[in-house]
Order: sequence, then C-alpha cells, then structure tokens
Amino acid sequence: MNPQENSDLLAALMRQEELLKQLVAAINKPKLGLHSEAGSCKIYCNRQHGGLWYTLNGEPSDVPQTALTGYLKELRFENTERRKKETCKLLITIQADRTYILESGYDTHFSKCILAAIATLTPEQLYSPITLQPTPGTTDENVLFCRVWVESELVMASYNEQSNWREVSKQALAVTKAANEMVL
Repeated sequence: MNPQENSDLLAALMRQEELLKQLVAAINKPKLGLHSEAGSCKIYCNRQHGGLWYTLNGEPSDVPQTALTGYLKELRFENTERRKKETCKLLITIQADRTYILESGYDTHFSKCILAAIATLTPEQLYSPITLQPTPGTTDENVLFCRVWVESELVMASYNEQSNWREVSKQALAVTKAANEMVL
C-alpha cells in the first residue's frame, strides 16, 4: 500500500469507529416516556405454573413468548432459599430490549442443556446474540429442556449421567466471560 491508500484506509476506519460508537450509544439509551420495562425482568424456567416459564409480580404470570434472543452477559450459580430450603440456582443474564435474568435449578435439564451448549461454543460465537427456547419434555410433564441457537444454527450438545458437570460448568462460565471481555 502506498501512503495515500494507508491514509484513506485509516480515515475510513476512524469514520467506522465513530459510527459504531454512535450506534452503541443509541442502543444503550433508556426508553423515554411511559413504559413497563424499568429494571430487569426475572423469568423462572420451570413448568410449575402451567407454562414453560413465568414471571412473578405478586402472582405467577405465564410468559407466552416461546423464545428469548439477546446477548449472553453472565452465567452464575447462586445459593438461595426456596420453600424454606437451601437450594442452588443457575442465573442466566441476557441483554436484549432490557435485561432478563433467567433462573433455573442448577441440576435441571433446562440448566444442563444451556451449560452443555454454551460449553461447546467459542467466545466469538457468543459475541453474537443467542436464542434460548424452552422445550417441554414429552414423557414427563415436569421436565423442561432448553434449545440454544446461535444465529439460525441449533447448538447440538448432548449430555448423560456420566457428564462431568463441574467441568462443563467451568467451561461454559469461561466462554461467557471471555466473550464479554472481547473487543472486536
């Protein structure tokens, strides 16, 4: 490349960077006016109240949408008390039109599906939005699975009784953290 081509390329890259900054600022702007989306939305992922997932605003409220698409921001395990018993939950933070926090038992099929799928991905794949699709079990009405999609591709990840969940979880958490630290 000659000096003029280098200069033109640098100017184009700087314009592109400025446009990207403006786009990010526009995406991060809060909604103005009246709306019902302040704060985050916690979604409980189980079939306890008739649907596939639900929210709690006093009473359980079924979430009619069949999938959630956004950026995976965090996977974490949290010990909490439910029905006067200590239990461990997997919390999945998705950034979309607002922040969604999905909660599922750490050892449920829903959690295992997500952990197994995320553990097979690269940070570059997680830099794109993912889609989580709760799927009911066919033989047991209490079982809830989760399909994970990256763009239009279903992530195929199997697991069984011999799966080392400590290692699968570590890998899924590490990939998620690396994706969120990426600067492209």
